[in-house]
Amino acid sequence: MPILRAEHLEKTFAAGDVAAAGVPAVRGIDLAIEAGEFVAITGASGSGKSTLLHMLGGITRPSAGRVLLEGVDLASLDDDALAVVRRRRIGFVFQRYNLLSELSLVENVALPLVLDGAARRSCEAAARAALEAVGMNHRATHRPDELSGGEQQRGAIARALVTSPAIVLADEPTGALDSVNSGRIVDLLRQLVAERGQTVVLVTHDAAIAAAAGRAVTIRDGLVAADTAGTQR
Repeated sequence: MPILRAEHLEKTFAAGDVAAAGVPAVRGIDLAIEAGEFVAITGASGSGKSTLLHMLGGITRPSAGRVLLEGVDLASLDDDALAVVRRRRIGFVFQRYNLLSELSLVENVALPLVLDGAARRSCEAAARAALEAVGMNHRATHRPDELSGGEQQRGAIARALVTSPAIVLADEPTGALDSVNSGRIVDLLRQLVAERGQTVVLVTHDAAIAAAAGRAVTIRDGLVAADTAGTQR
């Protein structure tokens, strides 16, 4: 069974004019992702790729169709149960890092575990292990404004890993970085897949980054236009 499956997925956003028809962003996508895959979802701006990722992660509920994570239909869960699944089984990485400025890096990384009620000592130990996995344990006590953009993104990836999620979803994680740091982040994600068996789905508009993944899914006008192997398997 795929770790993540989208079946006939659709999303239509309400139009600004109540008399107008809704705006379809995703128009019927079927997609299966196996454990340990590195999948890049690519496409032009407005193609529907980020909307698709947000539905795969339970952030946005679909207008039709369903998403199954580890066999569980996310649409069948109420908001509280869905929040628990997102916190425990899905690791999110965003373009702008979303690190809290008042917390140290290790406190930011530990936050999902703290919110889940875990003991403080175990939270810090798990956070430091996640930081070690991304090569950032030596910066654990620094606050976000003391870190470079690439370091902040590594910290954000550590936060996504700290709960040992079933899948990591990354929405344009290199969009705010220069080419050198972008390459380092992509290399890190590939390393996590190769060495830890982590499942990663990354949204990008950059064809070179998509080609570095094990599989590239191209979205055009809310539909899958291509689904091909990348340069890495």
